[in-house]
Amino acid sequence: MSLALLTDFYQLSMAYAYWKAGISQKEAVFHLFFRRPPFQGGFTVAAGLESAVEFIENFRYDSSDIDYLAGIRNPLGKPFFDREFLRMLEKLRLNVSVDAVPEGTVIFPFEPLLRVQGPLLSCQLLETPLLNLINFPTLIATKAARVALAAGSDPVLEFGLRRAQGINGALAATRAAFIGGVAATSNVLAGKIFDIPVGGTHAHSWVMAFDDEEESFRTYAKVLPDACIFLVDTYDTIEGVKKAIRVGKWLKKRGKKLLGIRLDSGDLAALSIESRKLLDDAGFTDAKIIASNELDEEVISELKKQGSKVAVWGVGTNLITAKGSSALDGVYKLSAIRDVGKRWKYTLKLSEQLAKISTPGLQQVRRFFREGRAIGDIIYDTELGGPQATRGIDPLDSTKQYTFAKNDVWEDLLVPIFSRGKKVYRTPSLKEIQANTRRELSQFSAGVKRFLNPQGYPVGLEQKLYDLKTQLTKKIRSTKRP
Repeated sequence: MSLALLTDFYQLSMAYAYWKAGISQKEAVFHLFFRRPPFQGGFTVAAGLESAVEFIENFRYDSSDIDYLAGIRNPLGKPFFDREFLRMLEKLRLNVSVDAVPEGTVIFPFEPLLRVQGPLLSCQLLETPLLNLINFPTLIATKAARVALAAGSDPVLEFGLRRAQGINGALAATRAAFIGGVAATSNVLAGKIFDIPVGGTHAHSWVMAFDDEEESFRTYAKVLPDACIFLVDTYDTIEGVKKAIRVGKWLKKRGKKLLGIRLDSGDLAALSIESRKLLDDAGFTDAKIIASNELDEEVISELKKQGSKVAVWGVGTNLITAKGSSALDGVYKLSAIRDVGKRWKYTLKLSEQLAKISTPGLQQVRRFFREGRAIGDIIYDTELGGPQATRGIDPLDSTKQYTFAKNDVWEDLLVPIFSRGKKVYRTPSLKEIQANTRRELSQFSAGVKRFLNPQGYPVGLEQKLYDLKTQLTKKIRSTKRP
């Protein structure tokens, strides 16, 4: 199935205008980045690249797409697009070069997640789909990473399918949540497609289908003796725990184990403490206490401070819907353009808001490390000399300047994905991506990962790039004055 029409109409109208104006083959560079970290946090976890790669690889306008576009009319009732333009679209292949940060990379405001270079028309057509494919997964991966950090060594189960934004939203969110650090999901289709472990217990309806709660537990134990985790809060939580213990003893006599109980309401800290005592006193020291019910990173952190005995966290609505941030404010901006083979003309978007002035150039991000700890990043222009990029200036405050030592270890974050339309990147497995997220987060200080008032992480523009941006801003302002 063709997805080439997964775009905003203005992308096609601009592409058409580029073509009619004779500039569609100019070489352009665009960057995809965001201005604010979600959840008022200190870091963001990149995700969605695999889907973006698949989209670019399979980009085609099929005959039904062309027929549909041919039927679109302008305000005068005439065909909006020339037939010759549509024939060009039907033959179009994306001869673009793409560099991107791998999924699971920790990234910060103004740092490009992707750099796209190629014919202006092709680069323009990628704006909306790339933002769609990167923004939401990055948002969910970041939320999941925060939840996983709060849970510490405790497993987190993603339970959000029923509250997700549609089928596609549920699948994309579950994949991104696994990147962020969840251990398993209740979403069976996602488990099949992405090879994510699946799991779950039973619902209140199972208990309510029987005349007696203990009978429901015993029946469950008979039919699923190797998967006994009982939901104990249908009527009275502590009484439910006592009934689960009695059935657990029945299981034990038959050589089976009570794996755990689930708490889904009430004071989870107090109930888990009391439940743990009951379980331990009865000899079920290995039985896990699983908690659900409107959990997120802040609630989990607070429950741990209160001495909760929860060992596994089931997080649904607040993870799958990214509670606290409705969207990542990712944008896609033109930063350089030229006639093929000529010198680059650097471009930027001007604004009265400093944060909305885009950065020109062909950007790369260099991360510096000292004793295994990430200590700061520099955004530099690859045409202005990357090897000298050891000093950066905060793009929002020129008084903040960062200088790194010559012996500091560094790595450039954007890696080649496509070279002139040919894929040159090995897509890692989802488990490899999750491991990359863990490795990445381990390199940052606790202050950067803090949920409340996180420590700022140094990100600066390399001196030459900062000067270029300043000069270009002044030049544009001077020419635009009335």
